[in-house]
Amino acid sequence: MEPESDGYWSALVADAVSGTRYKFRVDGGDWFPDPASRYQPDGPHGDSEVIDPFTFSWTDADWRGVSAFESKSGAVIYELHIGTFTKEGSWSAAIEQLPPLAELGITVLEVMPVNDFSGEFGWGYDGVNEYAPTHLYGTPDEFRGFVDRAHALGMGVILDVVYNHLGPDGNYLPSFSRHYFAAKHETDWGEAINFYAEQSGPVREYFIANAGYWIEEFHLDGLRLDATQNIYDQSEDHILAAIAREVRRRAGKRSAVLIGENETQDTKLVRRPSEGGYGLDALWNDDFHHSAMVRLTGRNEAYYSDYRGAPQEFISAAKYGYLYQGQWYAWQRLRRGTPALKLPHSCFVNFIQNHDQVANSARGLRAHQLTSPGIYKAMTALTLLIPGIPMLFMGQEFSASSPFLFFADQADNIAPLVREGRRKFLTQFRSLALPEMWDSFADPCDIGTFFRCKLDHGERETNAHIFEMHKDLLRLRREHAAFQRNEPGSVDGAVLSADAFVLRFFGPDNGSDDRLLMVNFGVDLALNPAPEPLLAPPEWDEWNVLWSSESPAYGGCGTAPLDTVENWKVPGQAAIVLQPAPRERTNFSSLGDRE
Repeated sequence: MEPESDGYWSALVADAVSGTRYKFRVDGGDWFPDPASRYQPDGPHGDSEVIDPFTFSWTDADWRGVSAFESKSGAVIYELHIGTFTKEGSWSAAIEQLPPLAELGITVLEVMPVNDFSGEFGWGYDGVNEYAPTHLYGTPDEFRGFVDRAHALGMGVILDVVYNHLGPDGNYLPSFSRHYFAAKHETDWGEAINFYAEQSGPVREYFIANAGYWIEEFHLDGLRLDATQNIYDQSEDHILAAIAREVRRRAGKRSAVLIGENETQDTKLVRRPSEGGYGLDALWNDDFHHSAMVRLTGRNEAYYSDYRGAPQEFISAAKYGYLYQGQWYAWQRLRRGTPALKLPHSCFVNFIQNHDQVANSARGLRAHQLTSPGIYKAMTALTLLIPGIPMLFMGQEFSASSPFLFFADQADNIAPLVREGRRKFLTQFRSLALPEMWDSFADPCDIGTFFRCKLDHGERETNAHIFEMHKDLLRLRREHAAFQRNEPGSVDGAVLSADAFVLRFFGPDNGSDDRLLMVNFGVDLALNPAPEPLLAPPEWDEWNVLWSSESPAYGGCGTAPLDTVENWKVPGQAAIVLQPAPRERTNFSSLGDRE
């Protein structure tokens, strides 16, 4: 190979065709796979394979990308792990399960990381080949087939990418240059990537090009950026801003979206570049999740410590997104978050389940298994109807019984560290720090742990009432103008009791399009008197039940009228959507009739 500038080397291999296997020999020493390999058929330690990215026959020429973040109907995200989404754990098998998701109302599929990693199973966050889709799920063209089919069904696909660290096994970048990682910074998982120090230019280029590669060669509709708080860059042009520009450039006429996970809740990530921001579209809202889980479970240990699951928290989340925007946060002993009061609601992704949070319970149990059916259905309604972008985790739509646990197949010298690290992480919860709980923790390196997490899609029929509830709620979100508004001030709320609250969604037409969401996590509530203006219907109207979590169709016990001559009666452990309807003549008096 011949030297070029910036430390690059190149050679022209005229007879290399698609399917050719190869490695690089560095300085006459060991042989290593290509750091930019498009495919590793035998895993990260094996040969790289030449891939022709232009032989796949795409059928999505009319697809215009994911613009739903700005549309009236909004986006609905579905997070999935290809290895456990189906029994087969492949792209081909996953394709067969896409039509029910389109029927449900999903608009964006968020796929957990797929770049190659060592072992036979894992979450993907310890990937090492940034450009090579793992051979465990199929070929690169089978990945393309998954995206193509999703587009045909009207769903976009975004990929979770990890640009804050690389995995511990199969990371050969240091064999090519010592400048890929920054000694100054450490992440929770190892060395941070060098985005601003000595010789960082080629490193930046490697990751910026990778972001564009997924968009261009796989027709992806955007990226979810993992743990951005561990991406360190003091450059004038922050790497996240550069990635955002590259993604949009490579998308061409298609729209593309970027979502960040940011534990510190720094809203600079979603502010416009003209305002000094990085230009991402949205951030995961952990605050909403934490409040929701405290209310669902009654437990507020560890990182749930600064949440009470109180009605005011849900009202504030609906109005402002993040709950912590610079206040003191006792768990971390510092101030948390930055101002977000004026950001559009579409900057926040709301959820009650995701891969991390389900796995962070002792046994990987899902939210519906940790609370009562009534409270769970009410919380689901709140999550899917409030402003922002709702996200479901795979299987949530039919109350999957399978757990989702942490699993990682690691080499013999690394596996003990993984087991101990996982146990240590969970012991931040006081209850899980008890020795009698340790036997409850699944071995993350046991293949049986992986197999336990595979979905049974037959439960979609077994729990059809839950699937239908999710579908009906997403239909409400699409079809009612009051649930579509994105601007600040489009929703307000009031606390009705220690367990109940009301949200009023303001429609565009002088009250006739307004909707009320009554949520009561406690016992039946008799509200008399009811001196709360948000409960007042539009003039000459009354509130009628539009939707109820207590519908018999969802396994409930029915819903009597709420606004009666005995004033308000709000059923316990329920959520009810109300809409205005013309008031019966006998139910009101004219001004002239009043004394």
